[in-house]
Amino acid sequence: MKCVQYRVAVLALCLLAAGSSLLVGCHGKTQNAQSPATDMKSYDLRGKIVSVDAAGGTVTVDHEAIVGLMDAMTMNYKLKDKTVASELHPGDRITAKLLVTKDDMFLDQIVITAQAKPDYKPTADYHVPQPGEVVPNFHFINQSGRTRYLHEYRGRVLLITFIYTRCPLADFCVRMSRNFATIDKSLIADPALYAKTHLLSISFDPAFDTPSVLRSYGGAFTGRESKETFSHWEFAATPQKDLAKVEQYFDLGVTTASDKTLSHSLSTMVVGSDGKVVAWYPNNEWTPQAVEDVMRKPSLEFDLENKEATGTLQHPIQ
Repeated sequence: MKCVQYRVAVLALCLLAAGSSLLVGCHGKTQNAQSPATDMKSYDLRGKIVSVDAAGGTVTVDHEAIVGLMDAMTMNYKLKDKTVASELHPGDRITAKLLVTKDDMFLDQIVITAQAKPDYKPTADYHVPQPGEVVPNFHFINQSGRTRYLHEYRGRVLLITFIYTRCPLADFCVRMSRNFATIDKSLIADPALYAKTHLLSISFDPAFDTPSVLRSYGGAFTGRESKETFSHWEFAATPQKDLAKVEQYFDLGVTTASDKTLSHSLSTMVVGSDGKVVAWYPNNEWTPQAVEDVMRKPSLEFDLENKEATGTLQHPIQ
């Protein structure tokens, strides 16, 4: 299984060197997916590659409906980075960003989620969180140097996301932390609910994100700086020896780029007071209000008839 890095930022499933998804996107030198200068809009695309034209830098994709843009169909798309064509094959299932301008469309941030070629058989399986399943009792080291186990949060609704403090991308870790700050401040207005919820930002960069670094980073986002008690919103790091297991369970892809930054996907989860998955968001499209609405539900048991409310519309291709 190989991981190939290019000049774009990952926004969906990525790959560790021994992971299960082939990364054809990368890190912080990417152009913003929605640039005011070009009036470019960005849409999530999921589908299966039908054919690849490496010379022309295009792929034909049989894709699902693209929310806000078009119905499910088979179309030919240009690649924003033509060099990724060599890593794409008919039958590969992908997620990508479809960048749309007034005059053109391009595929960017492509990630292969299921590979058609047998020589690309993964050496590790990435888990896709499912509503109703019990989250394993992983442990982390928080901003105070204390070991925290996920089972300690039973009895409260837990909102988890993954970040690293050196992340240079405004739409990745910074956006996740700002969203959490918005939710944290909103929940304060409801003391009863505040006491029944908890926020946890987990770093996948334990070598750099020490407790003191996390404390400084967290205090900056809560706005309380050195006065922050972290009683409701904690910042923690995954122990190095547990990184692979944690990343695989939460479907979080992380690779080290040439400039030592980390190329990574996103993973945010609402865990019910019973320790079970309620909603999982594998991108940055969720809003603080939508997630807060999920956290405010009287019952956080998974409801098959209410997928929109639980945020479980974002399923992988089967």
